[in-house]
Amino acid sequence: MLQIKNVSISIKHNFRELVRTFNFVLNPGDRAVFIGEEGCGKSTLLKLIYDEELIADYADWSGEIDRSGIRMSYLSQELSQSEKELGVYEYLSHSADVMREAALLADAASQFQIPLDLLYSDRKVGTLSGGEKVKLQLIRILLEAPDVLLLDEPTNDIDLETIRRLETFILTWGLPVLYVSHDEELIEKTANVIIHMEQVRKKSMPRYTVARMGYRAYLERRADVFSHQEQMARKERAEYRAQQERWQQIYNRVDHEQRVISRAD
Repeated sequence: MLQIKNVSISIKHNFRELVRTFNFVLNPGDRAVFIGEEGCGKSTLLKLIYDEELIADYADWSGEIDRSGIRMSYLSQELSQSEKELGVYEYLSHSADVMREAALLADAASQFQIPLDLLYSDRKVGTLSGGEKVKLQLIRILLEAPDVLLLDEPTNDIDLETIRRLETFILTWGLPVLYVSHDEELIEKTANVIIHMEQVRKKSMPRYTVARMGYRAYLERRADVFSHQEQMARKERAEYRAQQERWQQIYNRVDHEQRVISRAD
C-alpha cells in the first residue's frame, strides 16, 4: 500500500501553503482522482508522491510518504525536452528490453491503435501528436510493469478515441491508480475515490476531502451539504433579524417610558 502521512507543501518564493497535513492510503483496487480548481496543489502533490526531486526547485514539503516495496510509474503532463529528443524505440528501451517484450509490445500497439513499426522507429518523440505521446507513455508504463500508476492530466491534448482507450486502460488495469483530472466524464466513468483539493478563506488556507465513492455520488452529497448549510444560514439570519427587532421594540418601549417619567417630573 502507498501511504501518505501528514504531508504539507508550500511554495518557496511566496511561502503559500498548497497542502496541509494530507493523509491518504491508496488501497488495492482504488482508482483515486485529485479534483479541484487550478493552483490548489493537485499536480504538485502527485509529483511529490512519485519523486520529491520533481518539486525540489519550487516547493518545500514535510511529512512522510511510504513507497517501500512499491514500483510506481508516472505519466506527466509534459515530456521533458530530453525525452522529446529521443527516438521512439530508444524512449521505450529506457524501461525494458523491447526486443524481449516483443509480444507485449505488439499487443499494446493493437490495444492503443498505434502502428507497430512506429514503436521500433527512430522518429523523435517530440514530433508525435498529443495523442500519440500519451499512448507511447502508456505503452512504456506497460513495459515497466508497475504496482501503482500515477497520471497527471492524462486527457490533455488527446482525441476522443484515445480518451476512450484511456478509460478502458484505467478500468482494466487491476492495480491502484492515482490521477489528476478535470475531465468530468473520465472521472465519472473511472474513479471510485474522490480527493477534493481546495483553497478556502480567500485562497489562504488549503483543505482537502477524501470520499470513497463515485464522482456523481460525491457531487450529490456535496450539494446536499451546501443546501443544508444554506438553510442553516438563512435560519440564523432570520433569528438574528427577529432578535434585533425585539431589541428595537424593548429600546423603543424603555425610551417611551423614560420620556413619560420625565414629563411627569
